[in-house]
Amino acid sequence: MTYQEVIEELHALANPEKVKFKREKYGIITSDALGVYHADLKVLAKKIGSNNEMALKLFDSGIFEGRLLCSKIFKPKDITEALMETWLVTFENWEICDSFSMGLFSKSPFAVKKIREWSNREREFEKRAAFATLSSYCMADKKSENELFLSFLPIIERESEDERLYVKKAVNWSLRSIGKRNIDLNKAAISLSKELLKKESKAAKWIAKDALRELEKEGANILDYPRAIYRA
Repeated sequence: MTYQEVIEELHALANPEKVKFKREKYGIITSDALGVYHADLKVLAKKIGSNNEMALKLFDSGIFEGRLLCSKIFKPKDITEALMETWLVTFENWEICDSFSMGLFSKSPFAVKKIREWSNREREFEKRAAFATLSSYCMADKKSENELFLSFLPIIERESEDERLYVKKAVNWSLRSIGKRNIDLNKAAISLSKELLKKESKAAKWIAKDALRELEKEGANILDYPRAIYRA
């Protein structure tokens, strides 16, 4: 597909009612949105295939769904730190933040470095990107040993008192993701959750209770990464 064909298809899929629905139902507030659901964008991304040049053009189009498409067709191995930072500062809602964090950033060579850096950022969706990337990285990296993931727990504890909705949800998400990686990290995540319960912060308590609800439940889906150790 050519760039012009992609733009035309996006406009053909446009539905202003979807913009309104996503805003009211999911809190997705954005500018220059056409109203195209993620499922339709995934189909379109498959038709386009991996295409870095197209991805950059779509991001620069300014169309919200064009930027979402960018996150789906850019090759993670080709991303640069400069490009990650350029995209990061434009994030205006959780949908685009998570699309880039999960689809690109967590699979990039700079994932761990950016998780650490961005967790110190003040802006809501820059900080969320750190934890959304971490949450996805827990599944994307199947080989790293526990030491790496244990090193993220102090960062989670440090940011657990952030009361902003989209930050605390991502902090909680990352804690649960670490705790589902293997049985030992599960114990470590549960231990941290119980420490968070002791804090005065409402955000920390909410993060802890929600994490414990999932990590301690019978039949919790605990994985076996790295398999070289947990399937040995």
